[in-house]
Amino acid sequence: MAKIQGLDELLTALNAGETIPGGSPHHAAMHAASQESLRIAAELNGRYHSPAEVRALMSELTGHPVPESFQLFPPFSADFGKNIRFGDDVFINSGCRFQDQGGIEIGAGCLIGHNAVITTLNHDMLPSRRADMHPARVVIGLGVWFGANVTVLPGVRIGDGAVVGAGSVVTKDVPAGAVVVGVPAKQVGTVPEG
Repeated sequence: MAKIQGLDELLTALNAGETIPGGSPHHAAMHAASQESLRIAAELNGRYHSPAEVRALMSELTGHPVPESFQLFPPFSADFGKNIRFGDDVFINSGCRFQDQGGIEIGAGCLIGHNAVITTLNHDMLPSRRADMHPARVVIGLGVWFGANVTVLPGVRIGDGAVVGAGSVVTKDVPAGAVVVGVPAKQVGTVPEG
């Protein structure tokens, strides 16, 4: 596979939170990476793969080895692929969609339920600049559990051990050990100790 021209510079800009102007060289590199991501996702989702084959495809998608303890039940898709990091013992259930240009970090021991959507980009509010994109990293701490159909918006941090109830839309940071539910997600309790 040929190296994507400008990918390293794009990742530097994304990880610095820089705006990516529509029509710019960074925008072109982002679209090239997206095409590679679509190709890998088609392979991943098109037929059965052993757990080792799934890890190999996810390593190709992210551009670095995923941990041996990583587990994923396809189908899965990522808009970009190159800005996702997984800790050890992460499980991603089927149907998840990651928009990872701004960066997604998933800590060790996380369980991500069916159909979770994690987003890291906003388009500009001005109609004349709508193609411009504003990246914001999502960080998910250690041992977090998402129920099914959770959506996480750009820039959110979810603390260690938190639980996000099924169907929740997480619009702001979640404290460690919190249980949040709803649209928008609100804290309704804490995870028991022990």
